[in-house]
Amino acid sequence: MFKSYRNILLSAAIIAAASTTLFAGSDASRTYANGKKVIDGGSTYPVKKGKTSSYYVNEKAHKTAFHMGRPATADEIKAWNIDIMPDGTGLPEGKGTVEEGDAIYEEKCAACHFDFGTGGAGYPALQKGNAYEGQKSLTNQRVDGNDEGPIRVFGTYWPRASTLWWYIKTGMPHPAPLSLSDDEVYALCAYIISINELEIDGEELDDEYELNREKFLKLVMPNKDGFIPKIDGKNGLENTRKFFNDFSNYGNGTRCMKNCFDGEPKIARIQGVGISDYQPPLSNKKDLPPKKEGAGGEHPGKKAYEASCSVCHGTDAMGAPMVGNKKAWEAILKKGIDKVYHNAIHGINGMPPKGGTSLPDEKIKEIVDYMVSEAK
Repeated sequence: MFKSYRNILLSAAIIAAASTTLFAGSDASRTYANGKKVIDGGSTYPVKKGKTSSYYVNEKAHKTAFHMGRPATADEIKAWNIDIMPDGTGLPEGKGTVEEGDAIYEEKCAACHFDFGTGGAGYPALQKGNAYEGQKSLTNQRVDGNDEGPIRVFGTYWPRASTLWWYIKTGMPHPAPLSLSDDEVYALCAYIISINELEIDGEELDDEYELNREKFLKLVMPNKDGFIPKIDGKNGLENTRKFFNDFSNYGNGTRCMKNCFDGEPKIARIQGVGISDYQPPLSNKKDLPPKKEGAGGEHPGKKAYEASCSVCHGTDAMGAPMVGNKKAWEAILKKGIDKVYHNAIHGINGMPPKGGTSLPDEKIKEIVDYMVSEAK
């Protein structure tokens, strides 16, 4: 759509403030209540002779004001107003070092975003090397299968760092949003900025670098001018309205609903896109799973595992060997199954005896047998 890497960026607030409900209509009808053209191509239709277009309307309802609920209180607005603006509005005081952020990341983030924010298994990468170099890739086009596509991660693509602070604070870690303190968020931001090799005031962030509110607001993102129209500031809404009502800025420059192209449009086939580094690797086998021992083919240790052991062994984030991870269990089984039984019953490292349960030894062995069978 555009010759450069610039992209259309519209916030929901702008659309909600400037859009109406119906689509199409003449250009003259494309107005909003304040007489200005709408942004998204919507239309308003005046009531004439009891009708809008071909439809009759309840004119009384159109003139009746709605009085539902009550105005929100100042405290209610404050509780909902948790976003962080690019100019620093809403950003609290706090501090955290890169080293502290690294430790928090390993504990609460690496299970999904992997080591050093490399991403994988369906979770996005947080960095792809030097962000200043990666930003140059945003002009790349995947025309042929082997072409390098644009690198779109935090450091290369996001125009403002304020979104990083807000998203971590309100949405991460995924199982426990809003659980991080402001200092922990600053530490995580410092770590993510450092692995993107970004600079603040010309300074790279080493392990001892302490990020605070003042320094955070000095961070200039490589792609800060990479989006159009300009939506920041008091003129953001008018800039957006002006941009979208000038059809030469997008499409083929002509407002149309049919016969918009001469001939057939050219289609670039996108190939080689997707996640391939799943751990463990995906299987293409379509065989039915082998039948397990016990009633109905279910392994006798499965229910006890799910009730007592899956919290730690259902994920690799807890340091315990994850069920289904073949490599992890191969290493453990080198000691022999009797040693595995012994460790499970008597405890090892951070695991308490019998996983903190009161199950008999034989039931613990059944659980071990089930976990081993799932790794084969």
